[in-house]
Amino acid sequence: MAKILVYNNDTNRMETYIRDESASMPYNTNGTLRVKEFRGSSKSNILWTDKRTMLAWNSQRYLWGAPIPVGFAFKRPYEGGHGSQSQHYAGTAFDVAQTFTPSRRNALRNSARTSGLWSYVEPESISPTWVHFDRRFGTPACITGGYPIIRRGSRGNYVCIAQDNLNTLGYRTGGLDGVFGSQTDTAVRNYQRSRGLSVDGIVGCNTWRSLQENVVGTGPTNTTIK
Repeated sequence: MAKILVYNNDTNRMETYIRDESASMPYNTNGTLRVKEFRGSSKSNILWTDKRTMLAWNSQRYLWGAPIPVGFAFKRPYEGGHGSQSQHYAGTAFDVAQTFTPSRRNALRNSARTSGLWSYVEPESISPTWVHFDRRFGTPACITGGYPIIRRGSRGNYVCIAQDNLNTLGYRTGGLDGVFGSQTDTAVRNYQRSRGLSVDGIVGCNTWRSLQENVVGTGPTNTTIK
C-alpha cells in the first residue's frame, strides 16, 4: 500500500490517497498508470505528485494510443538516482520507452514535444535510450533553473521535497503534508541558521541548493518520515 499526496493545482489543496500497487494513480483514467509504475524503483511508502501531471499523462497516453512503458517516475531525494533538483523528486517527471526501438522512441518524443502538454521534453542527445518529459511548474528560484521559491503559505509537491529534506536532516517540520506552515517555517529558519544562510524562512536558490546537496542520495535517517 502507498500513501499518495497529490497537489490539486486547481484548488491549491493537498489531497491524500491510499492505494495498493496495482491500483491506478489518482486522477488517472483507463488504468494507464498504476501505482507500481509511478513508484518505479522507489522503496518509499509515501509518494507525491500533482493533478496537472496526472492529467498531462492521461492526454499523452490518449494521443499515443498505445501503452507507454514507464522506467522511472518518482524518487525521494534521499534515494538519489537523479540530478540534484530533478523533477522526479517532485513527482512531475517520467522516463519512459526504454524498451522501444530508437525510431519508436523518437516518435513518442516528437508526440510529447508537439502535444504542448509538457513543460520540458528532453532532447535525444541527452537521453537517447529513453524519453523524458515533465510537467514542472513555477518560476525557478535559481537563474540556472530548478525548483521554485516556496515560503510560509505555499502548498504542493515542492513543499513535500523541502519537508522531506528537513526531516531527514533532523529539522522536524511536524509532518510531511505539502503544507508550508509555522513548523516548517521554523525548521527552515533553524536549518538556514545552522548553515550560515540568510535566515528568512524562504526556500530560495541557496537554500534549495544546500538542502539538496546535503540529502540527495544519502539514504534515510532516524528522523526521516516513512
